[in-house]
Amino acid sequence: MEEKNVVKFKKEEFTIREYIKNSIGKGKVSKVRIEYTPVGEKIIVSTSKPGLVIGRGGERIEELTGILKRRFKLENPHIEIDEIKNPEFDAQIVADEIATALENVGPLKFKVIAYKMLQKIIGAGARGVEIRLGGKLPSARAKSWRFSYGYLKKTGDSAKVVDRAQAIAQTKPGTVGVKVAILSPYAKITDSVSINDEFIEKLGKIKIENEERAKLKKPARKK
Repeated sequence: MEEKNVVKFKKEEFTIREYIKNSIGKGKVSKVRIEYTPVGEKIIVSTSKPGLVIGRGGERIEELTGILKRRFKLENPHIEIDEIKNPEFDAQIVADEIATALENVGPLKFKVIAYKMLQKIIGAGARGVEIRLGGKLPSARAKSWRFSYGYLKKTGDSAKVVDRAQAIAQTKPGTVGVKVAILSPYAKITDSVSINDEFIEKLGKIKIENEERAKLKKPARKK
């Protein structure tokens, strides 16, 4: 009985998150977190466009709060905005943007869409990125395409810092799956090795000193 209640509770949470994402718009929301406090439910919306979520004078948030109370029977929902300052490093926003572009432009230009997004992320300073598209691209037969650049951990503890997300594009030929993995320049990698400029400068001086010593020790040639 307890397991059924847990499953029901998780389903309700998932429904709330999906409703908020769909009501705000695809590609505008990355994550929706729900925290339960003694005062009520705190709903944290991670977005790169806080103005669209808040609305003029907070109208949109008030409307959304009212819907959450009536439709989902939440006692005292309180919506907070978590602004994403670097949307290029957010895998979910990138995946949604690619999916939206495929739906608007069409799947025939999937390479142009993928390479443009890849350049945008690399230009922002990401360490590594991988974009995977799967579906009827470009022929009637389903196929998987991979676009990648840089360094990207896939196993071990370091792989946990890689931001991963997926989205679905509903195009005329059929459904296209989008998977994105991004390694942000701000991510802390435990097994990374960095060499500072002072150390490189010291190595250069030692090399020059060793070469000069070798020249002095070298015997002069007899004429």
